[in-house]
Amino acid sequence: MLDDAGLRGSFLVRDLRTGDEIGIEPDLEFPIASLVKVPLAIATLERVRRGELDGSAEILVEPGPVTTPGPTGLSRFRHPARIAVDDLLYLSVALSDNTATDALFALTPPAGVAAELHRLGLRGITVRHTIRELSETPAERLDPADAHLAHILAIEAATAGRGHRIPQLDVTRANSGSARAFADLLRALWTPSAIDPGTAGRVRGLMADNLIRHRLAPDFTSDATRWSSKTGTLLNLRHEAGVVEHADGQVFGVAVLTESRVPAVDQPGAEALMAQVARTLRDRLRQG
Repeated sequence: MLDDAGLRGSFLVRDLRTGDEIGIEPDLEFPIASLVKVPLAIATLERVRRGELDGSAEILVEPGPVTTPGPTGLSRFRHPARIAVDDLLYLSVALSDNTATDALFALTPPAGVAAELHRLGLRGITVRHTIRELSETPAERLDPADAHLAHILAIEAATAGRGHRIPQLDVTRANSGSARAFADLLRALWTPSAIDPGTAGRVRGLMADNLIRHRLAPDFTSDATRWSSKTGTLLNLRHEAGVVEHADGQVFGVAVLTESRVPAVDQPGAEALMAQVARTLRDRLRQG
């Protein structure tokens, strides 16, 4: 089904109570785009907990050329604003605000986030750069009417070893990870781990408040479930990692990272198929 739709993906669904799991190429590594905002939130909150940062401290965010481009939040502001660190976290995770994210990266640079992941025993997610670098792909240099040309380059310039002529799509240069790595991260947030319980609870709440709900959410949201997640999108990449909590007590981590061979910006069919495959895997695991 994925191949017929021009998709390749790294999928993993894990029962967070038992550890049982089922997946498709779960160790395939991808650039992770905005999924990096979850590790950044963890690192920021851990530093607040240790007293290295003040969650109530207000950060001045300037608009204009210094602002990281993006479709939401502070990235669309036209005037200076002072935002508390704790509120930047909400904007970064729940709204996927790129400017808010880079304001947090200014406090804890990529190397600091990577060190925090290592301290917490979380492996498989590499953090190398800020979000601003994601806004410097060919797509941003082209007229919107020619955006499909950037997608053609994204599709055709890849190498068999997961390298790429576009740095943001090269797993040796970009922030990167796999479905398994994000399933491990979700497990650490939803079950006892080295992450402080207060930090984990706050990140779970931010992911539950995620307003971007067009990808996997339709297949995992109901009156009897709670879906908490973070999405990531860049050129031909579409990702989401989240947890579905069922009223009967079952809890599943779901991590999906995909790339498309179709040179189109909007692909609602691909979004729907990602969710269908992820839900099919969850159903299979639920049935034992």
